[in-house]
Amino acid sequence: MTIDTQRRDPERGIDTSRVPGGLQRQGQLPSWAVPGALAAAAAVVGGLLAFTGFSLGLFAVGTVVVFTIGLYVASRTVEGRRKATDRLVTVVVTSAFVLALVPLVSVVITVVDEGLARFDAEFFTSSMRGVVGEGGGAYHAIVGTLVITGLAAAMSIPVGLLTAIYLVEYGRGRLARAITFFVDVMTGIPSIVAGLFAVALFTLFFGPGTRLGFAGAVALSVLMIPVVVRATEEILKIVPNELREAAFALGVPKWRTILKVVIPTAIAGIASGVTLAIARVIGETAPLLITVGLTAGVNLNPFSGRTATLPVFAYTSYANPGVPREPSLERAWTAALVLIIIVMVLNLLARLVARVFAPKTR
Repeated sequence: MTIDTQRRDPERGIDTSRVPGGLQRQGQLPSWAVPGALAAAAAVVGGLLAFTGFSLGLFAVGTVVVFTIGLYVASRTVEGRRKATDRLVTVVVTSAFVLALVPLVSVVITVVDEGLARFDAEFFTSSMRGVVGEGGGAYHAIVGTLVITGLAAAMSIPVGLLTAIYLVEYGRGRLARAITFFVDVMTGIPSIVAGLFAVALFTLFFGPGTRLGFAGAVALSVLMIPVVVRATEEILKIVPNELREAAFALGVPKWRTILKVVIPTAIAGIASGVTLAIARVIGETAPLLITVGLTAGVNLNPFSGRTATLPVFAYTSYANPGVPREPSLERAWTAALVLIIIVMVLNLLARLVARVFAPKTR
């Protein structure tokens, strides 16, 4: 009896009899195939648009579509169906990632380009008291933002952390389900609702027309607490139960296990969640506009009078510019740039805290 070793690849019709074990040998596109296909697609689409009218957006989309189709056909012909499908999915995922980056990069470039016009010492050391037209700065708004956000964080972080610890480590029954339900509801409420809640609350105690920095901090804490709870809860859930059981086996009480084992293990994720919560509220405009208002000078007392904040300062400078308009618009863009820088610094601090307090593995 003889065995026919002359086998042919059903997809490409090549002889695979010399492959050990009878495996079908697949071809391989050269390393320059991907950049070459992208360049060819760009040339083809650019040539077509040269006759119909060039558009940057249409050029980018057309190039990606032609490149994807061409690469898939070439890979299917040379490498087979499986490799071609892998390349197709890779191109689609990469294109989606780049598409998601476009608005972010556009916003950053625009804010930096426009905001550098007034990114000077005067902007950080002067307020708007007595300033009309050019000059002035946002020192009072920067200080007010830091005071109000810090006060909101001081109220929200302990409440959020303790709530998340209760839900993960102790929560059972109706109370835990009710807390989870209300946290989910609070996560989705519009920011203006939080501001109206704070206005209604302080109107009951101090009368109508009350504008306080503390009222703005309360409004921000309503938005911040559910974010802290949800982020901390998810991080605590992924702490291995073996760590808890090992501590219990040594006779360590539960509260000490949470304090010395669970929280240090999850501190990196908790710091990131807190940072996200602060970044979520530091740029809110609507609740601060109706609870705190705006003032031209510095007010360090959150329990007395109006306080300026960066989001409201940027909004009012852009929406109600003076005459001439350019100085107010420049201050608005620079205020937006400062907000972005503050959020970036908070993220760096969160990474530093995570690195310092995270459990050491060596």
